[in-house]
Amino acid sequence: MSFAQVYTRSVVGLHAPKVIIEVHLSQGLPALTIVGLPEAAVRESKDRVRSAILNSGFQFPNRRLTINLAPADLPKDGARLDLPIAIGILAASGQLDPDVLSGFEFIGELALNGELRQVTGSLAVARAIKAEGLALKLAQVLEDNGQKRSEASPSVQTTPQLIVPIKNGAEASRVDGVTILAAPSLKSVCDHLQSLSDSGELDMRLEVVPPSPAPKQVGYKVDLADVKGQHHARRALEIAAAGGHSLLFTGPPGSGKTLMASRLPTILPDLSAEDALEVASTYSVADSDYDYGTRPFRQVHHTISAVALVGGGSRPKPGEITLANKGVLFLDELPEFDRSVLEVLRQPLEAKQITISRANSQMTFPANFQLVAAMNPCPCGYDGDGSARCRCRPEQIRRYQDKLSGPLLDRIDLHITVPALPIADLQNAAAGETSEQVRLRVAAAHKRQLQRQQKVNNELSPSEIDKYLPLGEGEQQLLQLAQQRLNLSARGYHRVLRVARTIADLADSADITSAHVSEALSYRSK
Repeated sequence: MSFAQVYTRSVVGLHAPKVIIEVHLSQGLPALTIVGLPEAAVRESKDRVRSAILNSGFQFPNRRLTINLAPADLPKDGARLDLPIAIGILAASGQLDPDVLSGFEFIGELALNGELRQVTGSLAVARAIKAEGLALKLAQVLEDNGQKRSEASPSVQTTPQLIVPIKNGAEASRVDGVTILAAPSLKSVCDHLQSLSDSGELDMRLEVVPPSPAPKQVGYKVDLADVKGQHHARRALEIAAAGGHSLLFTGPPGSGKTLMASRLPTILPDLSAEDALEVASTYSVADSDYDYGTRPFRQVHHTISAVALVGGGSRPKPGEITLANKGVLFLDELPEFDRSVLEVLRQPLEAKQITISRANSQMTFPANFQLVAAMNPCPCGYDGDGSARCRCRPEQIRRYQDKLSGPLLDRIDLHITVPALPIADLQNAAAGETSEQVRLRVAAAHKRQLQRQQKVNNELSPSEIDKYLPLGEGEQQLLQLAQQRLNLSARGYHRVLRVARTIADLADSADITSAHVSEALSYRSK
């Protein structure tokens, strides 16, 4: 046999399309050629693979090797293709039985001594295998039943087994319905495959990685009880959590803006199983640490570039807004950010996703995050705090605040002034509610929203607002008066309605009352 096929996955954005590695041995001078849009790490794999095969006790074929990565128009990057390339070479040279490879997919980086090293994107690969298996089952069911029934058919093709490095085993096994085999080395993978073809000893086979259990209770290292006083700001934080609203804190240094922003994830409802997998998959692709099951909290420095914030590059990769998906993006010292960087947030705040287009590719990333920002009222930070420490001139304050555009501020639902608390008040302040206590109310409000409209209030479209957020005559007149005095735009009007509906949900009220609208308007004045 001088030809073999091996199945693996590439990672493009947050997706993991299937890649077929075709290996052909032919006569000619010894050479190894890799085609199919390989990037640098893939082209360099031939040197790693050669050493790994020799150091694992196998023979490297002394012939002309051509390796094709199909489909040819899909870019391939990363060292995760090392293992399947090595398996393909061994199968094409007759050292492995090619017939047993069809039931497997492989990912893994090879060390020169044949050991397998951890790779990125294993969770995305496992999710793609599961999704493909479900699609095959559905297609088979429709075909077998003439598109009349949806029951599973016993003739449906089974999902392939995925072989990964040991350090990727626990991560990949979070996806149920996919058989994960973790291997320490190339030699152990080959022993497993040979035992299947020769009906060899069972102790040569790799063990299936048991599914990683989801944490029974998500734990955070911080708690809302750490915030003393600031009842108005705490109330706004609870409203933001209940309805998925964006929030801007304005106040002098040391008033607790960052402290409160960092506690927002702790009062958000727990992620669903599918959302937790989606977030963990994003972090797996980005090769970033993530505490499974928790809401992401991304705090970025004001020197960040627009590409790092929203994603991009010659081959688009996720940015901070995607890493904050299903969680919180915190921008401290908001006016210190480059204005062009802040302006790129306008579209994702509305669409909940970001589409990045390049000459040779286009990629859409999720961006369903909550924006929390903090700023000082002036360059020195002490304007209006009553201490007479501020020496900023009016034109300096205006220039400082003008760094934020009107369209961006119009997209922020809650504008909260956070005053500095005297030391005596901090010392005598009673302990506030814990995150768990607040999260119970937030979760109840979330449940009401999902039962009523299948989404949180901040995601309601204008047509859905008309359907789910009816107002009485008194509330309509109040909003008309507020629109004249506050110069509300149509977007601002809709955002006030969404916030008012969230306040009503927290109060377990079926209708939006004038009190709910008044409180929502109090958070709108800048």
